[in-house]
Amino acid sequence: MSKQETQAEENTTETPQGNQPGGENSPQEAGQGAASAENRVEEATAEKLTPEAQIAELETRLAETRDQLLRKAADFENFRKRMNQEKQSSIDFANQSLLLDIIPVIDDIERAIQAGENGLQANNASPAVPIADFSAFLEGIKMIEKRLASQLESKWGLKRFISAGEVFNPNLHEALMMEKSHAVTEATVQEDLVKGYMLKDRVIRAAKVKVIMPEA
Repeated sequence: MSKQETQAEENTTETPQGNQPGGENSPQEAGQGAASAENRVEEATAEKLTPEAQIAELETRLAETRDQLLRKAADFENFRKRMNQEKQSSIDFANQSLLLDIIPVIDDIERAIQAGENGLQANNASPAVPIADFSAFLEGIKMIEKRLASQLESKWGLKRFISAGEVFNPNLHEALMMEKSHAVTEATVQEDLVKGYMLKDRVIRAAKVKVIMPEA
C-alpha cells in the first residue's frame, strides 16, 4: 500500500466531533426541545378531551373568574361606604372646636338671665325691696358680648365691621333705607341697621345700612 492510500484511509475513519452520536447539545437547543415536549403534551391532552369536557372546563374557569370579580366588587363597595361614612363624620364634627368655645359663653348668658329672673322674683315678693342694680346687669351682658366677639375674631377669624360714616360699597353693604342730603358728595352710610361680618378676607354677611345720597 502506498503512502497516499494509507493517509486517505486514515482521513475517512475520522468523524467530526460535532456529528458524533451522543454529543452534547447547546442550551438553546435543549430549551427548544423542552418547549416542544410541553407543547406536545398539551396538544395530546387537548386531543384527549371531548368537546363536552372542554366546555365544562371553560365553564369552570368562567365561574372562578366571575367569583373573583364579585368579590372585588364587594370589597370596593365596602370601601366606598367606609369613605362616605368618614366623610360625613368629618362634616358633622368639623365645627366641634368652635362650638366648644361658644358653650362657655352660653353658660355666662344663662347665669345672667338667672340673675335677672332672681331679681324680678325678689321684687315681686317684696315690692318695697328695690330691684337689683340694672347697670350691673347690663355691664355683665356687655362683658359676655365682648368676650364672645374677641374669641371668635382671635381664634376663628370672624370679624364684625362698622360701616357708619364709610362710603357705600355694594360689596360690603346692603342699602335698606335711603335719603338725600346736601351734606355729602357721594353715597355714604349713615347708620348700621344690622352689622356686617367677615370671615378672614371674605364677607359672609353684608351690613344692612341706611344710606345718604347726594342731592342732584
